[in-house]
Formats: sequence, structure tokens, C-alpha cells
Amino acid sequence: MSSCNIRFLIVVLAIVFSVDLNSQNEFYDTESIREIHINFFDENWDHLLDSLYVEGENGRILADIAIDGEIYPNVGVRYKGFSSVSVNNIKNPFNIKLDYVIEDQNHQGIDKLKLSNVIQDPSFVREVLSYEICRKYLPASGANFAKLYINEIFWGVYTNVEAVNNEFLIDGFGTKYSPFFKCNPDALNVQIGGENSNLSHSHGVEVSNYYPYYDIKSDEGWDELYHLIDTLNNEQQVISQVLNIDRSLWMHALNYSMINFDSYIGYGQNYYLYQDQAKQFNPIIWDLNMSFGGFRLTDASQLYYNGFDISQASTMDPLVHYNYASVSPRPLMTNLLQTARAQKMYLAHIRTIMEENFVNQEYFNRGSTLQELIASDVADDINKFYSYEDFILNLTDQVSIVSSICPGITQLMDERSDYLSSYEGYSGEPEITNVTNVGEAEFFGTDLWITAFISDATYGEVTYRFGNNQRFISVEMFDDGNNNDGLADDGIYGCKIEGCSNSIDYYIYSENDVAGVFAPKRAAFEFYNIRSNISSGDLVINEVMSNNYSIASDPSGKFEDWIELYNTSEYPISTNGLFISDAFDNVMKWDLPNHMIPVDGYYTVWADEDGNQGEDHANFKLSNLGEHLTLSNSDSTLIDSVTYITQDSDISYARSPNGVGGFTMRTPTFNFSNDASGVSSILNDVSDAYPNPFSDVLYVNYRENLVIQDFLGRVIVNVESEVVNTSSWPPGAYFMSSTDHLGKVYKLLKIK
Repeated sequence: MSSCNIRFLIVVLAIVFSVDLNSQNEFYDTESIREIHINFFDENWDHLLDSLYVEGENGRILADIAIDGEIYPNVGVRYKGFSSVSVNNIKNPFNIKLDYVIEDQNHQGIDKLKLSNVIQDPSFVREVLSYEICRKYLPASGANFAKLYINEIFWGVYTNVEAVNNEFLIDGFGTKYSPFFKCNPDALNVQIGGENSNLSHSHGVEVSNYYPYYDIKSDEGWDELYHLIDTLNNEQQVISQVLNIDRSLWMHALNYSMINFDSYIGYGQNYYLYQDQAKQFNPIIWDLNMSFGGFRLTDASQLYYNGFDISQASTMDPLVHYNYASVSPRPLMTNLLQTARAQKMYLAHIRTIMEENFVNQEYFNRGSTLQELIASDVADDINKFYSYEDFILNLTDQVSIVSSICPGITQLMDERSDYLSSYEGYSGEPEITNVTNVGEAEFFGTDLWITAFISDATYGEVTYRFGNNQRFISVEMFDDGNNNDGLADDGIYGCKIEGCSNSIDYYIYSENDVAGVFAPKRAAFEFYNIRSNISSGDLVINEVMSNNYSIASDPSGKFEDWIELYNTSEYPISTNGLFISDAFDNVMKWDLPNHMIPVDGYYTVWADEDGNQGEDHANFKLSNLGEHLTLSNSDSTLIDSVTYITQDSDISYARSPNGVGGFTMRTPTFNFSNDASGVSSILNDVSDAYPNPFSDVLYVNYRENLVIQDFLGRVIVNVESEVVNTSSWPPGAYFMSSTDHLGKVYKLLKIK
């Protein structure tokens, strides 16, 4: 890869971006109480639901429902959950499917309601408060309160929690078609914490052996889940290729901070896994109704597997699975926390959670506000499991519940805050200030220096990516006077990002012998982002299809209009901050997602007005009568445009030669070169590797000193066998070479 000129013209200040992928739907606004009326078709509805529950059936019975006055007919209703349901209860939790009979029926885009009966929480606020805290650090469900009426009788106050379903995945990850699992076993093993959905390798090498322990929610994904389990347990040095480690550390930090042990920690359950666009699995926290010490049975460790009391809960060691044996395997903790650096990162997340929510008493203020919001309705709830006095008391003091004691939230968490604040590795961290980016204002295609003043540090790194479909990559920072960092040992650290895209997401981590720290502190859920324009011709509209009859279907199987973009430049391009439009008077009609297009790579947008399918679905359709399309920077400067004309069925309007020529009618080449000769040359060039293009596996003619590099020249793998697992690689161009094979370089193309 040729080197770029490094110029130091201006200092570009970074902007902190939150990953606003889990935008809070108004329906789950915590300042409002929803009003929900269920009118069952059957008079004996409770007997029917009891029977379905006892028989272990997931069937539903029919009802009409009104949500804040809006009526939806023929919905499907069943009980929700396991331990919170009883045929002896009047107030059971409900799972309501709005599109059970009527396809696509939804309320504000929501097709499933999950109403919890607050059976383990006299305070009523544990679940709503916990989710509110979690949403600051990772994608997590919205949650608020609802007044439920059944056949026009007030049934009580419920918590209304957003389902982790397709709509959640679109908001949180931009896609909904990747491997997706609910991690709750068919039959919960409650012996000493149980293995359950713990991601251990205990069930052997047969994928089918894992079926009872994980509930697949996607059409496919079992092989990917097994690959995650195998890598987590047996190839920990490459676990970041298949697992979002930072997201996992945040989940553990939240569970341990809030003493939420009805989770992965306790019985190895109550979380989801979803594979994102970078091919990394992300844990999704779930079922927080027993947080703040509401669940005190076990944590599967040697120290607490027989349970723990309130005092022990407040002083629970956040590294208990590292400092003590795990009686029941918890590899998602033990194998991720093996290094001192990983432990410091984890404790830095705990520090952020505690300081932003508990040390400052924000949690108590929010808990009090939430209780005030629902107080009169709780008083009117004759089906609640505890008295109104218990409701008021449990925010601060313990309350007796069935066969146990529920600690007061502040009783537990004030002591928890004091304990963690004095925990070794919690404090004494470096301080990161004056984060700057030194380079050109339009830095696309150049090298960029990231600098920061870091006091009392022994190590620093910048972790960056060029798009949501790329894994974060770390580069060490130095204070040696040779990395645009001023003088050696002056506290200014610097490092270089080479061959920059036009958009860079990044954050900084630093540590000393005692503790670590992130900037921004909520990284990687929040990060710095800097963008520059790209020039006309760097990214082009390469092919347009407005009459797609049978050529290419979107992930839902529909043949929709599409627009193909092609990167003609020598550097990766992000679509972050770019706009595409079919309107002369509004060139910023649709904001493209943060997707990295590799060198000589393609990105196809579905023009179908169906954002419910994913972030690569535009908010407009193509007219087959012909239209004018524009591609623009965020300041409205034009990057490319095309006026296409009427197309016959399954004929596209495409550039020829590919990427640079004029437009002609031709046979479509979806997400691939428009030059037939170009396709042939790529295929013929790689007789030593097949298939090409490849997807999840690549077969090679193995020889010594064989390497595969990405478009930036970084070694992706030193090939050591004839079969290369490429499932975790992002789409794009790769190059295979061998130092003792006549100097040949083979071009490979990874597709989705």
C-alpha cells in the first residue's frame, strides 16, 4: 500500500457521538403511563390462559385491545415469563401479539407488548429504573408503566417493557436478518447455578446438542452460534473476531453494579445474542425485574453458589469469577477477564455506572420520581402483591416477600456504592483531556494523527472504525516525541490512523498500574466522530434498477428497486453523513447509514420506503418513468448524479466501463462489476483460491508463507491449512500472496 502525505494544517475537534441506534420510542417514554384495555372474546379467558401455561403451550387466545384509545382487533394473548406466572394469581403477566391475526398490525411500529406484573418488586420501579440506566451504555429495551384493564375492570399497574424483537434489532443494530438467539434453556437447571445458556463447550462438537439451551429467533444461525462457543472456549486469542467484547463487559458491569443475578451470572439465562454487521455477536441485557438484589439464590461461583444475603450482595466482588472458582462454567466472564487490561476496562465501566447513577444519588431521585408518577394508581391496584405501605417503603428499606426478603433499593445500593468506590482498581485512573485530531480539514485519503493529554499513564490506545460494518481496531499511542505528541514524556500521547476514510468513529483508552479509563467514558456505546467530504467521482451511482422483477430480492424475499454505489477511490469510504435523493428540491432526502464501502467495493440500497427492514432501505421508491438521482455530502455538495430512463423488466441502467463510464441498458450485475470481462478476470486470477467471490469459507492451494491481507495491507490471516474460515470477515476486497510463489498477488472478494 502506497504511503500518504501527512500534513499538519489544522486541528479538527472531535464530536462525541452516542450510538443512537436504540432510539427511545415515544410509547416507552418513562414520564407517561400507558392505558391498555384488553377485551377477551371468551368469558373463561383466565381458565384458557391457565391451561395453556400448565400444558407448556405457547398458544394464544383472541382479544381486542385498546392502547391509549386506539383500537386493535383480533390480537393474540398469552401469559409471559415463568416464575412470575401462577394459576393461583389474579394478576399475571401478559404477552400480547398485535399482528397475531392481522398481518402488520402494530401500534407506533410495535407489534408485541410485554406487561410484567411486578411480583418480585414491592417498590414497582426496579425494572423501569434499571432499563433506564442500561440504555446509557448499550442497546436495551424501553420500559415504563401501564394501567391495565381487562374487560373494562382495572386489573392493576404493570411495567411495560419493549420486546427484544425485529423492531428492537433495527433500532439497535440496523438489521434484523442476522443470527439471533434468546438465551433461555428449554428446562432451567437450577442446580448450583446451572450451566443453561452459559456458552460453555460442555455439550460437545455437535451443533444439535445445543438446541435445548438456546432459542433461535432467526431463520439461520446455529453454525455461527457454535463457532462463537468454540472460539470463546478454545481460541480466546481471536475471540474479538466473533464477539463484541466491550459490549459483554458492559453487560457484566451493569449486572454486578445493580446486583442483577437473574441473568448470565446466576442461572446462565435472561439475555439475547445478536450478530451485528461486523459479524460480532452482541449480548443484549434482558429481564431486569429482579435487579437491585431481588434475586439472591446463586451466582454459580464457589463463594456464593449457596446464595447470599443482603449484606453479602452489597459487597459482592465484581471479579468473583476470576478470584474464585466457577462451580458452574461462566466462560463469557472468566475467559474475557483473564488479562489485567481486560479487568481494568471492566472496572472502568463499573466506575462510570456508579458515578453517573449511584454516587451522585441520581438513582434515588429517579426512583422517587417514578414512584410519585404511579403512586395513586398503585393505591388503586387491589390485585398487587404487596401493600401500599410496602410500595413506599421498599425504595429505601427491606420488605418481606414470599419465602424471602426484598432489600430496599437505597439500603442495598448506597452500601454497594461505598464498597465499589473502595475496590482495588476502581480509582487511581489516568485523566484524558484535550483530545484532538491533527491533519487536513478534508482528511479523506490522508493519514490522521490522534492526540490527547493523558496524565499519570503507562499506556494509551486509540480504537477506531470506518463504519458500523467494521470491527473496532486498536492502535497504541505513544509519548515518545515521534508520534506528533510534542516532546517525549510531556504527557501528550499520539498515534496515526493510516489511509483514512471520510468518517472515523474512535475512542481512547488509557491505564496505569492501578486502573484504566475511557474517553468518552461511555465508550464504545459513545465515541468521537469526525467526518470530511469526499470529491466528485470518489463514490458513484453505478447501477440503478427501477423494474426489478426477478433479478435480486431483499432479505425479506421481495424484489424491490435498488441503487448500487461503487467506491472508485483508493481508500475505504463511509456513507456516514452522505445523502441520496430523487428530489430536485431536497438533495438531503435520505441520510445514508454509517456503512464502510471498501476499495473497489459495492453497497446496494433498497429504494422501497421500508425502513422497518433495515437501515439500507431508503425512504423513497424509484419511478420506472425515469427520475434524477443525486448523491451528496452533508453540506449539499454534489458527489454524483444520474438521470435514468424507463427500464424493461429485469434490465438495469448501469455504468460501462464499471464505475467510470456512461450509462447504458444492460443485464443487471447486482453488487458486482458491470464489466463482464472484469468479472471473468477476477475469477480467472484466483485459481489458487475458491470460490471467488467467497462468503463464509475460502479454500486455498496451501503453501508456506501464505498470507491474506485487507485493502489497507493489514494481515488478516497467516494461512495454515487448505480451509480458511472467513465468516467473521467484513465484506470487501482482500489480497492473497506468498513470498515464495513468483511474487503473485491474487485478488479475492468477500460478499455478504
